[in-house]
Amino acid sequence: MIIKRFGAGIVLAFMILFLLSGMLLLSFAGGAFNMEAALLGVIFAVFLIVQYNVLKSIFKHLERFALLIADFLCVISIVILYRIDPETAQKQLIWILIGNVCMIVAMLVIKRTHDFGKANWFFMILAVGMLGMTLLFASRIGGAKNWINIGPFSFQPSEFAKILFLIVTAYFLSSRERKRDMWPYFLFTIACVGLLVLSRDLGAALLFAGTFLIVFYVGTGSVGITLGATAAFAGGALLSYKMFDHVRTRVEVWQDPWATYNDKGYQIVQGLLAIASGGLLGTGLGLGMPEVIPVGTSDYIFAAIAEEFGIIVAIGIIALYLVFIIRGILIAMDARTKFDKLLVFGATAMLSLQSFIIIGGVIKLIPLTGITMPFVSSGGSSMLSAMMQLGIIEGVALKNGEYEEAELEEMGGGVA
Repeated sequence: MIIKRFGAGIVLAFMILFLLSGMLLLSFAGGAFNMEAALLGVIFAVFLIVQYNVLKSIFKHLERFALLIADFLCVISIVILYRIDPETAQKQLIWILIGNVCMIVAMLVIKRTHDFGKANWFFMILAVGMLGMTLLFASRIGGAKNWINIGPFSFQPSEFAKILFLIVTAYFLSSRERKRDMWPYFLFTIACVGLLVLSRDLGAALLFAGTFLIVFYVGTGSVGITLGATAAFAGGALLSYKMFDHVRTRVEVWQDPWATYNDKGYQIVQGLLAIASGGLLGTGLGLGMPEVIPVGTSDYIFAAIAEEFGIIVAIGIIALYLVFIIRGILIAMDARTKFDKLLVFGATAMLSLQSFIIIGGVIKLIPLTGITMPFVSSGGSSMLSAMMQLGIIEGVALKNGEYEEAELEEMGGGVA
């Protein structure tokens, strides 16, 4: 316990140092001192210190390292976003603050809830309704219809449908022992993935399908059905390639972006050039040109980070995600109910898949899918969704701690 607390304190101190030094450098980037950058850094640093200490004081079974990793990723987000576009960084900080409220609410709800019972049927209808609304009313951006505009505001319904999908998945796989009793859930999954495909939001479709396959296998151990579902989703991906021009274009550009460097391959090439120009140690904060990378604040933020901070820091970010995944898996394995176990496995799987799908797309390992990098990319919908998934993981961690404490007390009482 002492080592755990000491280690968490070191991570917090290093994170604050990274934030303040980064924002201080940016405050002098234009020659004259920029008070706005320095003030933003101080405000965020104070918030992080207060957030961590208040939460660990109120919730003694808080999973500290998962929280600190998410916080560290948010710090990296603010620093690189301010470097590219200060206004976007300011908005991102607001979304991080709101996201923390959502995280705490999700944490408390999960801590006090068994499995949501019959409410899951409502969640199914709501999730399908949100995705259907996207198909009918969303604006088309980058070939996909995934943004709903309401006056000056816009949001992605699929980001919030993720949370409902995770809860419904955990409920059905934990409460239905026989496969034939799961047909409503199978139809629900097909509807979600199908609506995302029809909306041409193939990144989200891949995310939902991948999460289903992982959690279904963990929950049932059925190799046959998992392989069958994998084959079905692969067939759907092939059909999407045949049906949608922008999917074929993305695959062709992925295969040879240099052939269309001045047109469709420009984004991929600029991302690769940015990573290459950064080298191991980076050009230095404020010394690169991340602003020339298309969508450098969102889809391609990993390339912007690699350019100015270097490949070593980029690998460090991947390591942070890996540690986060390990913490999530350990919490899931320690869960006392199957619902809690599958819920955390689902949240961990979805965040990890999302991270590595977008990073894989940026480094040209796989075709680019246009999803966001959790806790790092700009955007309110993505940040709120990621924070709620963190809240789910933390909520089950609190349950685990209380169960363990009760078991120890019971053992102590028995011995006495």
